Amino acid sequence: MISEGALAELATVLGDRVSTADSIRNLHGRDESSWPAAPPDAVAFPTSAVEVSALLRICSAHAIPVVPWGIGSSLEGQALPINGGLVVDTARMNRVIEVNDADLDARVQPGVTKNQLNALLADRGLFFAVDPGADATIGGMAASGASGTMTVRYGTIRENVLALEVVLADGQIVRTGSRARKSAAGYDLTHLLLGSEGTLGVITEIVVRLHGIPEETAAAVVCFPSVRAAVDAAITVVQSGIGVARCELLDANTVRCVNAFQGRSFKEVPTLFLEFHGSPAAVADQIEAVTAIVTDHDGSDLRFATRAEERGALWKARHDVYFAQVGSRPGSRSVTTDACVPVSRLADCIEQTVADMGDLAVPAPIVGHVADGNFHCAVLVLPDDEAELAAAKAFSARLAHRAIEMGGTCTGEHGVGLGKRAFLEPQFGASGVALMRTIKGALDPAGIMNPGKILLPN
Repeated sequence: MISEGALAELATVLGDRVSTADSIRNLHGRDESSWPAAPPDAVAFPTSAVEVSALLRICSAHAIPVVPWGIGSSLEGQALPINGGLVVDTARMNRVIEVNDADLDARVQPGVTKNQLNALLADRGLFFAVDPGADATIGGMAASGASGTMTVRYGTIRENVLALEVVLADGQIVRTGSRARKSAAGYDLTHLLLGSEGTLGVITEIVVRLHGIPEETAAAVVCFPSVRAAVDAAITVVQSGIGVARCELLDANTVRCVNAFQGRSFKEVPTLFLEFHGSPAAVADQIEAVTAIVTDHDGSDLRFATRAEERGALWKARHDVYFAQVGSRPGSRSVTTDACVPVSRLADCIEQTVADMGDLAVPAPIVGHVADGNFHCAVLVLPDDEAELAAAKAFSARLAHRAIEMGGTCTGEHGVGLGKRAFLEPQFGASGVALMRTIKGALDPAGIMNPGKILLPN
């Protein structure tokens, strides 16, 4: 509980932009995960790093837990204030500070969303390539180590951030990295803070890489007789060195969900959604090469879309997958889990996971960024059914261990949060987790920054 005295101090910084209203607290006490709601004691709405610094100095002095908040789209409980305290909502820190066309970078505040940034960049012939599906904030994407549908060509958020401004637990404002494209100067603090989920500080500014909008873009949909055939085709595309921009798998259950949710008529079989970027000649070459590969893997009903509105409709089907999956079982919530393995093991991992689903009494549709070895299962449970929830979490644990045993990771892009903490030691060993605790203790000795996330309690 935040004391009246501490609330008064916070109010001297932000005035009525610190709220204890139940409606505001409840809104910031739940995310898209299946974890129980956990409202904070108060919510703050700063507009600058200076204000965030002042808030954290007060919280540090009073040992108040601090949870940074983007848009609340996290899937592993990262943004839930399980110990109460203060949520720092960055929604009003939503300025695009500068765009440097010649250097292909932009400096933004953390509350800028990817769609907001891309709308501003479109007239400049530029775009920001990290596309996790939800219209997440750039700050939230940086904090959670996000990636998405275009990772295979353009990389994750880690490859698309050059520098950060971060406020540490004691209120100190630190800048990491630079706008240079490479550096050999000191420790790589930028990549330490990317994916730290608010446990080391509050991200208040991000310098992101931009890319030129390709001269030609084409999308395609192709059906397969099995998940194995679809995944093998995707692996062959990657191993052939074809510069495909997107390569997404929807299993038959997911396609069925999308058809029902959007009123579409996709054939309800395992399906790859693909996209190609480049010059007209390069795109034509990519299409020719991919067509040959999918044909060799029994692909059928191959359809192409080149007009912007056709491509937009196609990718809306992919981006609405989460809501389509949840909507397929009224009243359900998704225990959404992801794993990532070397692409050579992807088909094995998915096949074993599908076999494992035979023990589940609830739907668990699959979607994946298969060209980079990452896939997701949405286990649809009724939130008050403890048996379903326990079965879903046990399934998620088996998937995490399966991925680690195959040389992969317990999470490719959803992050650790509350849901994947137990798998860090199997993945990194006791010494690796001990090093993480040392870093956490050095930057946040009082443990006020998003406590309980990433690392299990001692």
